[in-house]
Amino acid sequence: MKFDPASQIQDLEQFGEFGGVNPAITDSATFTFMQAKTMLETFQGEAEGCFLYSRHWNPSNKYLADAMAAMEGTEAAWVTASGMGAITSAILQLVDTADHIVASRTCYGGTYAFLMNYLPKFKIDVTFVDITNLDEVKAAMRDNTKIVYTETMTNPMLQISDIPELAEIAHSKDAKLMVDNTFTPMMVTPAKFGADVVVYSMTKFVNGKNDCVSGAICGSVEYISSLIDVNNGTAMLLGPVLDPLRSSNILKNLHTLHIRMKQHSSNAMYLAKNLKKIGLDVLYPGMEEHPDHATMKKLMNPEFGFGGMIAIDVKTAENAAAVMEMMEADGVGYLAVSLGYFKTLFSNSGKSTSSEVPEEEQKSMGMSEGLIRFSVGLDNDIERTYQKIKKCLVELKLI
Repeated sequence: MKFDPASQIQDLEQFGEFGGVNPAITDSATFTFMQAKTMLETFQGEAEGCFLYSRHWNPSNKYLADAMAAMEGTEAAWVTASGMGAITSAILQLVDTADHIVASRTCYGGTYAFLMNYLPKFKIDVTFVDITNLDEVKAAMRDNTKIVYTETMTNPMLQISDIPELAEIAHSKDAKLMVDNTFTPMMVTPAKFGADVVVYSMTKFVNGKNDCVSGAICGSVEYISSLIDVNNGTAMLLGPVLDPLRSSNILKNLHTLHIRMKQHSSNAMYLAKNLKKIGLDVLYPGMEEHPDHATMKKLMNPEFGFGGMIAIDVKTAENAAAVMEMMEADGVGYLAVSLGYFKTLFSNSGKSTSSEVPEEEQKSMGMSEGLIRFSVGLDNDIERTYQKIKKCLVELKLI
């Protein structure tokens, strides 16, 4: 039977303390114990169902973590105060001084900066590769490689990682495959294809409101327990705890994610096809000419579509700035970073979310200075949106 992430969330029964259809929000930083023995067992990770301190666990965060684990098909999950909090904690838990990581060259700029600039302080080496070139990935592996890190759909080039093949490569060297699934929730379930750890910026599609920052780490019970161990757990000791009120809000939003992803995908496909017809260079994995279209079809849960992210190339940063400013003025959406919002968001990747990546590296990965990344919104009349974009392109003589 196929895995249905939406149904997995729907089947969770999480009642409030007094029978409320929404779980009660935990407004406590610390928790009482009736016996000193139980507190000691909780400190040692031996007590089931007990809460110690909100930096470790609280009921609100546990409800959301359980829902994320259900959606991802993993044994457990933990939630954080930002996507970077999830990414950095998840990575640091698996590596030590003198270890090695193989990572996708195209990834979120903050992740790239952490891998490229921060980890060397601990003498952790990172080799960046074209993650779609499996021979290059294999060649980069070493005996001390601990993690192969990638994004299901890479940011901003929208490459698709072949997760089953990457899992096989990683596991052949006793390394873990870690996958950032931020762009593709419900669309792809990385753990079902061999990913050991799945990370999220829940700020984006999962929450869908752009009203908070948050992250999630999904994996085995053993791994999540190690993350929050009071003695050496990275997440416990670095403390990227998510506020319970935000957890409660995100949990409610999660129950509409399947509807939102279908609309994001439908609208993005419409724009991609029509922008292609008028002569633009368009990147979208849903189009047959995309080099990773077949890989995406192999991985995807088809009812959720190919996602809400598209990119167009208008050749120069000056062109990108002009068209984005005009689109914002004409009501297409907002010139803003981030994604997964109900309105369309667009930005020039090389000057914004990928600006941490050196220009020479941007060129080597094939990123044009005129690349505009769109997070396509939930517009009810996407033809109207398309006509506004087309008008801007015509007025600026870009088509």
